[in-house]
Amino acid sequence: METKGHVFKYPDNVDTDVIIPARYLNTPNAQELAKHCMEDIDADFVNKIQTGDVIVAGWNFGCGSSREHAPLVIKTCGTGCVIAKSFARIFYRNAINIGMPILECEEAADEINAGDEVSIDFDTGMISDLTTGKTYQAQPFPEFIQNIIAKGGLLASLKEG
Repeated sequence: METKGHVFKYPDNVDTDVIIPARYLNTPNAQELAKHCMEDIDADFVNKIQTGDVIVAGWNFGCGSSREHAPLVIKTCGTGCVIAKSFARIFYRNAINIGMPILECEEAADEINAGDEVSIDFDTGMISDLTTGKTYQAQPFPEFIQNIIAKGGLLASLKEG
């Protein structure tokens, strides 16, 4: 599985309330929620994001509440992957459960810039910055987790057996 897109870059400690502000959680509709993804940190995010684009962030991405809405709205916007130095534990698990590809790679998070074009091979964990020509090695998920992500999340993977 691969993705290719342009980078949106964010700092350390982007919490779930920044990803999807609680004031919008009055609807269960993922498409409606996605209209507000990242708006408190990047008001134009939802207007600029294109399918396959990548979020690159610092330490502790997705900290805060345990709401699964955060990875869900990122995925619903068309984001192909989130690369961060580290993820909050619950966000990490929620992302896998809803089939949102994520990778931890400190060097990539430090060196890849907003606007760069990147390509990611999830099978190998190879991140290529097509703008600079640099490559980075993230630890790929084991095959069973890659399968969960490829099938769109934990429940979808269980239904297929």
